[in-house]
Amino acid sequence: MAVTEKPKVCLVSCSVLKQEIQQLIKEGSLGVEVVYVSKFFHIDYAAVENNLRKVIEHTKKRFKGKIVLVYGDLCLGQDYEMKKLAKEYGVVKIDALNCVDCQLGGKGKFNEADPEHNLMFMGPGMIGFFRHAKTQMLKEGADEETFANMFSGIKGMVILDTCGDAEKCRKDLEDSGIGLKVLETRKIGLENVKRVILDAINRANGIT
Repeated sequence: MAVTEKPKVCLVSCSVLKQEIQQLIKEGSLGVEVVYVSKFFHIDYAAVENNLRKVIEHTKKRFKGKIVLVYGDLCLGQDYEMKKLAKEYGVVKIDALNCVDCQLGGKGKFNEADPEHNLMFMGPGMIGFFRHAKTQMLKEGADEETFANMFSGIKGMVILDTCGDAEKCRKDLEDSGIGLKVLETRKIGLENVKRVILDAINRANGIT
């Protein structure tokens, strides 16, 4: 019987990219272990940091290989706190500003795609995040107008079709209650996410 080699890399990833990572693993493009941290913590930076620290510390104790952080530079705040956290724990992180930047290819492609910052890029994971955020806000006493104000100044949404399910994304957006017009769908596939993660894995393994 062939012995299956254990992955030498463990991704600690926000679950906003879970669908993309699972598909890459399924097709054999990523041979990694993955620990997901709930995207729903992203309503609160402190909750993200608290839970992420717990996951990293637990993973470092049990996993003997390299750990790669699949979070954007700005996912803990605008002063690159995520980079500082990665350095504190001695782990490599992906070279991306946020999850959308990762989906677009990393290295600041997000700013090139939306220089005026008036678009909402929506991949599969982000749609679920905002639907959950609205439900939570309404439970806590906010009204529809308060939720709508989160998107003031936004011209419309761009669907990022990473997993080949653009129509499902469009339907989920209609059901989300965000209320913004879908301006276009970009069929970008999984190559960008794969390239950004593999780049981080190579750096973790000392390959440049």
